[in-house]
Amino acid sequence: MPPKSDSVEGIVLGFVKEQNRPLNTQNVADALQKYNLKKTAVQKALDTLADNGQISFKEYGKQKIYLARQDHFKIPNNQELDQMKKDNSKLQDELGAQKKAISEVEAEIRVLHSNMTLEEIQDKEAKLIGEVEEMEEKLSTLRSGVVLVKAEDKKVIEETYAEKINQWRKRKRIFKELWDAITENSPKDLKEFKEELGLEYDEDVGVSLQSCSELINPEFYFRTYRPSVEQHDEPHRLLFGRNDKHEHKFNTTPPS
Repeated sequence: MPPKSDSVEGIVLGFVKEQNRPLNTQNVADALQKYNLKKTAVQKALDTLADNGQISFKEYGKQKIYLARQDHFKIPNNQELDQMKKDNSKLQDELGAQKKAISEVEAEIRVLHSNMTLEEIQDKEAKLIGEVEEMEEKLSTLRSGVVLVKAEDKKVIEETYAEKINQWRKRKRIFKELWDAITENSPKDLKEFKEELGLEYDEDVGVSLQSCSELINPEFYFRTYRPSVEQHDEPHRLLFGRNDKHEHKFNTTPPS
């Protein structure tokens, strides 16, 4: 008489048949933890089923390996196998169609999630309105003819800025000459040597002499400092784009 399906033996027998592969006691006990079955109970059930001829087993040393009896399974004939293959192919097609449909729905969900909600649209609209009002206020102030910076103040600022840029360029050149002389025959890795000395280049702190130089009005710079260069047909390039093939010297003394 077969064991009841809800008994320990019934649960173990059902699992062994379902797996239809070699199993040891630990395999079965681990898989049936959801039933709160202890290993000793599983071992006892396996032995009982084996003794009753409901499952097969073989001993390998001290370990027993259990397997469902193959004569308890119905072996399909060729016609049934062909039908199974057709059914399997049909199910695979249905599965592919379902996966495609799921992918399309997920894509639509992603699009919907990427769109702003009504509340987000209203918040953004309010923010943009505020920005427009602020810019209109600034524009109105400019249109009213208010002098924001006096001409003489602007000149002082330009002169000071140009002088700082000029000093920056000179010091950068001096440092490069010294650095090249010091490291010319040095066996040290230059990057490591630089870090060891605590040196920081312009790019290390996010500044650029080239970018800052471009803020200067070229006409003002030439009028104020009168740079003396070999090629006067390209003053802007020589001033604001250094050519490594030539060393350009500038007269940095402001005119009297």
